[in-house]
Amino acid sequence: MTAVTTLDSSAAWASATRMVAANRDLLMAIAGVFFVLPGLAGAVFVPSPAMTPEMSETQILAVMQDYYASSLPVLLLLSLFPMAGMLTMLVAMLDTARPTVAQSIRRSVRALPSYFAAQLLVALAILPLSMALASVLALILPDRLAVSVALGLLLYPIMRTMLVGPVVAGEGVRNPVTAIRESFGLTRRNAGRILLFIGMAGFVFLVVYGLIMMFVGVVLVLMFKGEPQRLLGEAVSGVLLAIGYTYFVAMLAAVYRQLAGDPAGTGVR
Repeated sequence: MTAVTTLDSSAAWASATRMVAANRDLLMAIAGVFFVLPGLAGAVFVPSPAMTPEMSETQILAVMQDYYASSLPVLLLLSLFPMAGMLTMLVAMLDTARPTVAQSIRRSVRALPSYFAAQLLVALAILPLSMALASVLALILPDRLAVSVALGLLLYPIMRTMLVGPVVAGEGVRNPVTAIRESFGLTRRNAGRILLFIGMAGFVFLVVYGLIMMFVGVVLVLMFKGEPQRLLGEAVSGVLLAIGYTYFVAMLAAVYRQLAGDPAGTGVR
């Protein structure tokens, strides 16, 4: 029987920060192209609908339905950019040959259909499962609690498929089913540790993000009005989210390298 590697979150975090530091300029360029610019384009061309506290749940649902019905094609197109950006970053961090930005982009574009197909398969498996689970739980629990519990239980398969991206980008796997199966193998007995590792980092980021955006919001209200205020807020938010997402991708790369058998789990090239 193959020995199971236990995730060391401290080593994984140290590895992630080293990979970000070692590839800082490259990652900044990728983040700008694939995260910040598409985010600004979305803010300009498909801005989120305005909501007011006075709106009822039915009104909010109607507004969101209209928004997605009219904007879905553009939103789907824009969603491909962060996927390609994540794969490009993974190629840059996992390839010991130190590819250039252009080389990383070319490889990520080739890997994108496989990654998209794998995510689609996971979603098609998880959504019916979540609906069925919520329906069963609703028989013994209040509706909202049943939905919350069902979503919480779905974190397990999400964690088990978390390494599909590194498998596709790092190993060049093009069969989405193979990528999913390999992710399941790598994360065996580590789903809880991965959730704790990523969850704690995500919580810290959300706290820092909220504090910074609160300060930025006050400054923008005092200095700007109307559309400039909104766009500048979106720009600052986009930069912060790009930084957070860069570290998230580095964490995935570090977890992958460690569970795939990198003795030091460093990822240093």
